[in-house]
Amino acid sequence: MTNEPLILKPDMSTQDFAVLGGGKIAYVKAIRSEQVNELYPTAPELQPGMQLFALHAADGTPIMVTDSRESAVANAWSHELETVSVH
Repeated sequence: MTNEPLILKPDMSTQDFAVLGGGKIAYVKAIRSEQVNELYPTAPELQPGMQLFALHAADGTPIMVTDSRESAVANAWSHELETVSVH
């Protein structure tokens, strides 16, 4: 074991994420129906309390919302996007 200081790298910026994967990487995020209008201002009002899944580009740009994670992943694959897990 060494006594060298731990050096943490800074988080990636939005710009870094924008170029990550050359536009071919996306992620699925669980959201509540109350959040849909924040992502999609023109979306119709949904019943409160529903769990939904949003597909986002690597830079956080919302792509689509669905009621199942599997549908979001299938949509990504149909658009030749590789999905990654984020926690």
